[in-house]
Amino acid sequence: MAAGTIRYWAAAKAAAGVAEEPYAAGTLAEALDAVRATHPGELARVLKRCSFLVDGDPVGTRSHETVRLAEGGTVEVLPPFAGG
Repeated sequence: MAAGTIRYWAAAKAAAGVAEEPYAAGTLAEALDAVRATHPGELARVLKRCSFLVDGDPVGTRSHETVRLAEGGTVEVLPPFAGG
């Protein structure tokens, strides 16, 4: 299990009520399960539309169960947003 930081942006930040928080998880799926348990409701709905960066690399269509998290790593939660 690794410890790191989850950073929320835009609508995810508003739904979580915080800009970032720690994670303790081995995979992205485990980290997101913990987030859903901690922030039920709106954030769980927003996460369904988000894309994710793990240590700066896009997760894309990879299964979240296969995305390993590193000690001291960062998960960026990016909801869809307009603009450039």
